Amino acid sequence: MCSRPQEPGSLTDRERALLSLMAEGRSNAGIAQALVVSAGTVEKHVASIFGKLGLPPSEDDNRRVLAVLRFPRT
Repeated sequence: MCSRPQEPGSLTDRERALLSLMAEGRSNAGIAQALVVSAGTVEKHVASIFGKLGLPPSEDDNRRVLAVLRFPRT
């Protein structure tokens, strides 16, 4: 059962920072280096973002792109 998507505003500050770097086209390794965290930490945050935005695994969609499109950049 898929949880109801949350608004992008419900992301933590760290998740928003990570999503912003994702929007710049950075890889998980690049994000980890920029945020001075491990690649595993980035993967956990990415999974949390996908969950909060209601983006289940899909063969047809790129969840990274969908997450970025749902993120209001100011």
